[in-house]
This record gives sequence, structure tokens and C-alpha cells, in this order.
Amino acid sequence: MKSKHFIAGLLLLVAVLFLAACQQAPAPTVESTPCPEPPPCPECPAPPEPPPCPEPVVKDVPFEAQWVGSGHADAEAEAFRHWDEDDPLEVPTSCAKCHSETGYLDFLGVDGSEFGVVDKAAPVNTVVTCAACHNEATATMSSVVFPSGIEITGLGKEARCMQCHQGRASKVTVEETLAAYGITADNLDEVPAPVDDRALGFINIHYYAAGATLYGAQAQGGYQYDGKMYDYKFRHVEGIETCIGCHNPHTLELKIETCQECHEGVTAAEDFRTVRMNGSLADYDGDGEVSEGVAEEMDGLRLMLLQAIQAYANEVVGTAIGYNAHAYPYFFVDPNGDGELTDEEAIGDNRFTTWTGRLLKAAYNYQTSLKDPGAYAHGGKYMIQLMYDSIEDLNSVLASPVDLSTAHREDPGHFAGDTEAFRHWDEEGEVPGSCARCHSADGLPTFIKNNANIAAQPANGFMCTTCHDAANWPALYTVDTVAFPSGASLTFGEGETANLCILCHQGRSSTTSVNRALSGKEDDTPDQSIRFANIHYFAAGATLFGSEAQGAYQFEGKEYVGKHNHVANLNFTCKNCHDVHALEVKVETCAGCHGTQDPDAIRFDATDWNGNGDTSEGVKAEIATFGERLYAAMQAYAADKGTPIKYDSHAYPYFFVDQAGDPVGYNAFTPNLLRAAYNYQYWQKDPGNFTHNAKYMLQILYDSIQAVGGDVSGLTRP
Repeated sequence: MKSKHFIAGLLLLVAVLFLAACQQAPAPTVESTPCPEPPPCPECPAPPEPPPCPEPVVKDVPFEAQWVGSGHADAEAEAFRHWDEDDPLEVPTSCAKCHSETGYLDFLGVDGSEFGVVDKAAPVNTVVTCAACHNEATATMSSVVFPSGIEITGLGKEARCMQCHQGRASKVTVEETLAAYGITADNLDEVPAPVDDRALGFINIHYYAAGATLYGAQAQGGYQYDGKMYDYKFRHVEGIETCIGCHNPHTLELKIETCQECHEGVTAAEDFRTVRMNGSLADYDGDGEVSEGVAEEMDGLRLMLLQAIQAYANEVVGTAIGYNAHAYPYFFVDPNGDGELTDEEAIGDNRFTTWTGRLLKAAYNYQTSLKDPGAYAHGGKYMIQLMYDSIEDLNSVLASPVDLSTAHREDPGHFAGDTEAFRHWDEEGEVPGSCARCHSADGLPTFIKNNANIAAQPANGFMCTTCHDAANWPALYTVDTVAFPSGASLTFGEGETANLCILCHQGRSSTTSVNRALSGKEDDTPDQSIRFANIHYFAAGATLFGSEAQGAYQFEGKEYVGKHNHVANLNFTCKNCHDVHALEVKVETCAGCHGTQDPDAIRFDATDWNGNGDTSEGVKAEIATFGERLYAAMQAYAADKGTPIKYDSHAYPYFFVDQAGDPVGYNAFTPNLLRAAYNYQYWQKDPGNFTHNAKYMLQILYDSIQAVGGDVSGLTRP
């Protein structure tokens, strides 16, 4: 152990001595090696020239400058800013379709979602840009489903517009709401109990529902009263009957230059308020002024409707009501009943809440007439019908009804799109070729061109181009001769305008067709195979031409007068006696010779035709006696043959078995009874027969009375 300690100590001593020696010796000098010179950098090659930038696919966005100034691009408008303070900050799914480009593309399914549905809320700060209307979906879109659930098909580019410009409510909406509150015809004037703690409230069509106005009864945008007929789409003229036919699709402004081709004096959009067409000549608001524009007629009728609404609220509900077009929800309680609302009164807490079903319908139509500012041009007649019917319905329970005695709901016959003459085929969707000539807008020119007709779409009455040749505007179509159902070819003269009229006003049967149907049958033997033959309506041309047309049934062996020429120096034609658009009789012309402007009072000589001793009554009354005598003779004859008969001028087939229970078409005609019935109907269906050809009418009625064994004593046959 000791030796180990000794060695360790020795080693430690050596280490200390070596360290001391190192500290005392100077450090050796080391020379540094100089850095070598780096080789020179090679020169960088010049970069290659970049390829030229490709030309943009679209240098300028077409029509962008026009679009920028339109309502669709107005990013500050309420239509796009309404949700700025909402939480969450978004456009809800119920609004996004029309108030956000993202929502519209979602509705179209451009984002890959289902077409026709907005799946999610849309971001704010979008407007309607190019992509909304120009995309894969809109390129082929040709139909629109309206809030009523009705789909309008066969559309063009206007389908893009009407997806939004259709409103958000309809007749169906109103009816479903009333049903939900248990409102029926029996309690229309009662305020219903709340449903789910919600009182019945006002229903709003929403804004700019131009598509619903344009398509009228087809879209059912307004509340259409049961039992009433309403105009269909307002077609105007070919090429100017759609959204983009009348409006620039980018600026949205009216194509005024196009309108000026027909509407002289129109220089600005406001001027259209003074326009009315020759197919709109009724005094709708009853103020005696028929030269004012359709918009002004609507204003007058709308004022009458508001008066009726306020009268109803006072009389029936017991709460005065007022309206403010700029404050939601539009109808408010009128505390002092003065008919006017102050800003303090037109607030949400003062909203009108005591609605009845009848009041809600009328108020809905009132709002609908206001929220499409171009309604007078899009579908003015439809709006007039809605307002008229609303007033009429309210009047039915008012102690002091609004006076409608001078107001009008319908247009003259050629333009009465809300009548059976034009609405008869709505369910079928087309007017058959056998009816199209006279019951469609395009039928007459088609017949003139081809001497035949094919099926046509249901019309809203005649258009300007029904009688006026569009290719040679405003010239009328030229017709020289007209073929009648009897086979006769008749004319007022080469190229005479009246020839156009008798293409339709000629009836659809004649002596010839009746004889053909009765061939081989015994005159006084009932035969169930005999069906009533109908002359149809307003066969004025056949009456006027008398025996030349053989429109009425002319009995064998009898003589009948021909064309009624009135007076030798007067060309007795349709247009000389009737206004060609209003269709009214030019009574002032009659007064020059007849001393009266009442056609019913006119007679052509002093003969007492009906034998009642009164030679001062008009010939119309003389003829009526013949008609009454004929009907009595027919009833006596039919009863004698075993099957009583009765007549209803408003129900097809007009003649029925006279018995209790459901009506049954008459099925026991004899040939003589059919001939008499045919002539009786002829007299009924030409209401102007007494002026068109009085002697002809007296002759056929007289002979018909005799045919069924009636009494002609006291009667004089011309």
C-alpha cells in the first residue's frame, strides 16, 4: 500500500513541475497560410424573353356599363341591404333567391344543389350580376312555377326574370290561410280566433310581381273570387308581350322607341300612364271619362276600393283602418277615423289586427294593385277585375255600398278576355280548329291566309293584329267575299271592311244544315235521334243578308226578304252603324232620321205587326210578341206530343225536358219542333235582329208559329 501511495505522489510532482515549465516558456510563432484567390464568377446568361401574355377571353364585359346603372346592380338599395343588422349576418333562405346572386344560383342548382330550392342562407353584399342570368341553368330554362303552384311553360328568356318577379303569395296562399283559421263562406265577416297564439294577419303579395300581373288568371297572383272569370296573359302585339320584349334586360328601362311606333306622343316612362288601347274603351271607374289612361282608370277604381275597405272596417268590424304603402305591414288602425295615417300611427305596434276573411281578400287585392307599379301595362284589365270584384264583395254586406252603377268590369266583346267566348277552352289548353277562327287572337288571320284553321292557344280577346295586317301595318286584312254556312258566297263589296266582320258574325248553321239533319224524318213524329241545331251567337251578318244567307230556317214554299239595305243612299254595313272597337251603336247617326237615339224605340212603318193596337212602340217590341207567341206554341205542341219542353238561354243545350229534378236535354224533337226551336234560338242569339233585318225576323217567327200549330191570329206577316 505504501508503494502505491509513493508512486501516486511522484506522478503528481512531475505534473506540477511540467505545468510550471509551460507557463514560463514563450509560445511558438505560427505563420498563417494566405487565402487563395477565388476564381472569377462566370457571367450570367441573359434571361430568355417571356412569352407574350395571352389575350383575355373577354376584354370588356358586354353590357356592363348598362347594367351598372340598373336596379339589379344597386348595392346600396334596400333590396340588398335589408339584412345588414341581422345576426347572423346573412340573407335567409326565404329571401336569398331574389336578394342575393348566391341564393339565385343556389335556386337554379348551379352550385350542384337541387333545382328550384334554396338550400342555405346566402352571404350579404351581393347583387344580381351577369352570372345570375347567364349560366348553364338559365340557358335552357323555359318554365316558371308561381306561388299558386301553377307552372307556366313554353317561355323564352323571360323565364329568368319571372323566377323573382312573381310575388310571394297568391289566391292559393289566401285560401290556405283562411282555411287554417277555419274561415268559410258562413263566417267570412267574423274575426277568427288565433291559431298557435297568432291572430289572422295581412298577407302581402310582395314587390314588383310583374310576371303574376302579366299572366293574370293563369298565375292566380291576385285573389280571384269564385264564380268569376278573369283575363289571361295580356299579349299586346307579337314580339312585345314579354319582359325583354318591352324592357332592356340590362338597364331594365322601357324600350320607348319601340313603343313609339304605335303610341305617338310617348317620350318617357311616365307617359304610359296616359295610354289606352282601342281594346280598352270601357269606363272602368265610372267617372264618365274614357279618354284617360288605363293607369288613371285603375287609380279611380283603387280609390273606390279603399273607400269600401274603410267602410267595411267601420261598419262590420268596428275598427277604423288606414293604409300606408311605405310602412310595414301597410294596414294600421286609424285612431281618429279620418282616413289618413300620420307617421306616428303607421307603426308596427298599431298594426291592424282584427281581420275577417272578407276584409283580408279585398285588402290583399288592394295591395296587389299597388305593388306592381307597371300593372296598368302588364295586366291592367286583370287588376281592374280584381278591384271591381273586391268592391262588389264588400258591398254585399255594407249598409252604404260604394256606387258601382257606372263602373265597368268588362271590355267590349271582341276584347272581353274574361268571358266565356274566350275562356271556354282554358281547361283543355287550346281552342280547337273548328272554333279558332272567331275565338282566338290568331284564328282570323290564319283563316284569311289558309282558308282553314288549326287549333290555337286560348286568347285574352282579340289583338290589334287579329284584324290589322302586321306586315302592312296599320292596314286591315282585305276580304272580297265570304262563304256562309248555307254555301252562299256574299259580300258588302270588294275589299269592304265589313266583310271582315261577317267572317265570324254569320252563325254556324243554316236552312241547309237543318234540312240535312232532318232528311227522311216525319214532320210531326218525335225522334230521339234528332239533336238540337244551334245557330250560335251574334249571327248579325246572316240576319242582315236574309234569304241570301238562309241563316234562319226558311220553310219550304214561303218567300223571305233578302239583304236589308236600310235606305238606298246609305251603305248599310257593320262599321257604319257600330264603332269598330267599342262595338257600340252610333246612336247619334240614327237620330238624324229617326228622331231618337234609342234603337229600341225605332220602327220602320206604321204597320201593327203584333196586333196589339200600339203603332208607336219600337219594332223590337213588335218582334218580341212574335217570339213570345212562338215559345207558347212550342210548349203546347211538345206537351201534346208527350214530352214538355222548356228553354234556358244560358245553359247548353238550351232546350230541356220540362220536369222536376236535374235538367235533361230535350230528346223528343219532331222535325217541325226542331225547326221552330232553331228559329226561336236564332231570334234570341242575335240581339240586334230588329235593326239588322226586322222583316226577315218577323217572317221566320211567324212561319215557325204556324209549323207547330200555334195561333197567328192578329199577327201580320211582312
